[in-house]
Amino acid sequence: MKTRHCLRFGLGLSLLLLASTSCFAQEAGPHKETIFETIKNGGPLIMIIWCVIMATSATMVTLVIQNFATIRQAKLTPPTLVETLRSIINAGNYQEAWETCNANQNYIANVLKAGLSRLGRGKEAVEDAISEHGLREATIIRTRNSYLSVIGVVSPMIGLLGTVVGMIGAFSVLAGSGISDPRALSGKIGEVLLATASGLFIAIPAFVFYYIFRNKAQMAIVYADDTVNSLVRDIPYEDLSGVQIGEAFSAGTGDEKAPNANESRKVSVDLSTNCPICNGAITAGQNPCPHCGATLQWQQ
Repeated sequence: MKTRHCLRFGLGLSLLLLASTSCFAQEAGPHKETIFETIKNGGPLIMIIWCVIMATSATMVTLVIQNFATIRQAKLTPPTLVETLRSIINAGNYQEAWETCNANQNYIANVLKAGLSRLGRGKEAVEDAISEHGLREATIIRTRNSYLSVIGVVSPMIGLLGTVVGMIGAFSVLAGSGISDPRALSGKIGEVLLATASGLFIAIPAFVFYYIFRNKAQMAIVYADDTVNSLVRDIPYEDLSGVQIGEAFSAGTGDEKAPNANESRKVSVDLSTNCPICNGAITAGQNPCPHCGATLQWQQ
């Protein structure tokens, strides 16, 4: 729905932009014509080229609006979400942290979720997952912005094509009737040059916004990556060996680590009322843990 509104808004701005460029052609001709009359009088091929120009302009405006809304530090790394995740991870509730990330669709949540899903494999596996998914999320952001660069390159070519086609028609008229009416000929040339001007009016802001968003994205991504690394820096990986975080959540370990896992889940009735896996508050003798489902061996 947001994209549809952006397209409508972009199309309206595009029509306004193209109408403003037509004032030069209107003043040059023997009588004033609207931009739509100019396009209509150019023939079917000119109409097709102008439709492509307007579609390109609408796409450019839509991408600019979307990038303004998405390429922001507060969007990639929401402060409230960061503080919530920090408190949950510091409390040792890693499954809850994964579920919080799964409920939020943004850069830091997607990257951290990938790292938490490999928590039981050790620190190196977590760092690799964060690096891989960070690169993936960053590529998605940069790819969306790169379309502005494509528009900046293509739109002048489209405008030049319209000019060339219009000039062919103008010189055909000149070849048939000569230069008996130079004013009409110059007006016709001014009309066909309108296509080139429109292409440049699209390309210039497209390139400007491309470099602006590229720099903004780079700064926001670096900040988000630093935030993710700070969240997982103090996790006790050695104590979580074999733990499965995510949809297939399990507080236990594989068969090869079963003896160590059983040892790590022993809890003293006198000394502890917190689950050693998720650090959630439990009642002495309670089994399994109501927070993470781990099987506990209570000792007197």
